[in-house]
Amino acid sequence: MTLRMRWIGAGLGALALAWTVVTMEMPWVGAGEAAAVQPPAGAACAADAKAADFSFTLKDAEDRPVKLADYKGKVILLDFWATWCGPCKVEIPWFIEFQQKYGPRGFQVLGVSVDDTPDKLKPYVADMKMNYPVLQALTDEKILDAYGPMLGIPVSVVIGRDGRICSKHTGLAAKEALENEIKGLL
Repeated sequence: MTLRMRWIGAGLGALALAWTVVTMEMPWVGAGEAAAVQPPAGAACAADAKAADFSFTLKDAEDRPVKLADYKGKVILLDFWATWCGPCKVEIPWFIEFQQKYGPRGFQVLGVSVDDTPDKLKPYVADMKMNYPVLQALTDEKILDAYGPMLGIPVSVVIGRDGRICSKHTGLAAKEALENEIKGLL
């Protein structure tokens, strides 16, 4: 095998590993919190689920302050994403659909852009026709620690009406699984 072939093989292997990490859920993240991260089959939210941190006030795409605490009592899909993220672009239309479909029943999507500036975020939100608040983590990156660790994006956190984190998905989540979780909490 030539040196060039070895480099091509190594590059393809690295690419495959990166794709796997970006697009799959990582159950080993927060291994001590496994029960709180994924609810048992048939349950809407684990009994010992961790409380969500609602203490953050972030700026939206229009640079207005938005308090997470204002959404307490709703079923929340907290989506950590970025404009450059391919899997994020796949999920956004689903979240638009979920907001439209379940919003009247007490559901709220909150998009949290992890590293985009307002000048990039505002036109992106308009182009994608995002019908839910899009917040900037650049104004308070502590939110990434509160809901992390963030080993990749997207990260989708489903929070029940009682303020507990019912599930967390790292990478491209299955649309059907997210929708079933949301319906189970409404």
